[in-house]
Amino acid sequence: MRSDYRQAKIPTRMPGSFRRIFYAFLTIGVLLALSPANAQKASSTTWYVTIVLPPRVIAGHPATVAIFGADGRLAPNVSVLLGEDQSVKTDATGRASFTAPATPGVLFAEASGASAVTLIDESPARGAQTAKGDLEVAGVISLKDRFTICGGGFRGDADANHVTMNGDRALVVASSPECLVVLPSPRATPGAAKLTVDSQGGDRNATTTLVSLQFEAPQTAPVPGQRSELTVHVEGSDAPLNVMIQNETPGVLEFLKGDTQEVRTTGGSHNVAQVQIGAIRSGDYSFSAGLIPSTDLAAAVRYLRAAGQLAPKALQHRVNDAANRLATHPKDREKVRLELAKMISTTIAGHFRVLLESAQAAI
Repeated sequence: MRSDYRQAKIPTRMPGSFRRIFYAFLTIGVLLALSPANAQKASSTTWYVTIVLPPRVIAGHPATVAIFGADGRLAPNVSVLLGEDQSVKTDATGRASFTAPATPGVLFAEASGASAVTLIDESPARGAQTAKGDLEVAGVISLKDRFTICGGGFRGDADANHVTMNGDRALVVASSPECLVVLPSPRATPGAAKLTVDSQGGDRNATTTLVSLQFEAPQTAPVPGQRSELTVHVEGSDAPLNVMIQNETPGVLEFLKGDTQEVRTTGGSHNVAQVQIGAIRSGDYSFSAGLIPSTDLAAAVRYLRAAGQLAPKALQHRVNDAANRLATHPKDREKVRLELAKMISTTIAGHFRVLLESAQAAI
């Protein structure tokens, strides 16, 4: 999940300073370009969307999906296909209500060439309400990223769930009776935060820590042929955190240990992580950083079980073996994650790949 985003330019001459542009870039889930079939109907500007579904929905119950455009804003009037036969269009808020299929399993959503998937849980017995337990939320969340709250007892209509952070209203962008996806309040600041959720009368509370990831550019602009260091600062927490840093312009900038790196911050009052970089040529470059979410091996197994049913015959055994290993030997999750990365690298876009990517993300 990418949060803070940085763009700058490698100058063609040295010495000299380089232009800095800082802005937030919101994205969780899938970010894909238009498919060739749709691209023929599109304007010259390619349209990107991100589909945001709650992590789990309840069979036969209402839920809300959200669509974000390439600008990171909620996108109205976007048609979304849910499952095989349910089509909805986002309203002025960039969200749309739908009813989950009656059969447990997985639910695919498609919009403007992008795809996403969520898990369908079994519906409670007729007349029974979904369980209302303690709120489940990550211990550390980014000020600039969407985050999930689970625990049951929520409303499928996003606006019927009221979430505050230290008393300031947060925006529920996607929801189901099981889980909410929330965008932090724009007034939120780094540090400890009290979350309050009111969905069906009566407040439930949880605590978390809000952090901001800030980039520190090299002292001098990167020069082709020379190495530099990129530093990410954590504001709001002195705990060591796992951070994903991604090179957005590999043709201009080089991360010496791979264009996508998982790093751990130092912790302490000066809580930082550094990445070795090098310039390949002059030009604009950009990179992003986000917190690495906690693992959900049970969800990963479910995605892989579903993927096994869609897998090409040559991959069925590998996919099913990955699911079994996660279920019986959770300590092998890193090996499974690497195996999934290999399969993803040779798999074309489609539902099978979306399931593999979702399983990998959950690991």
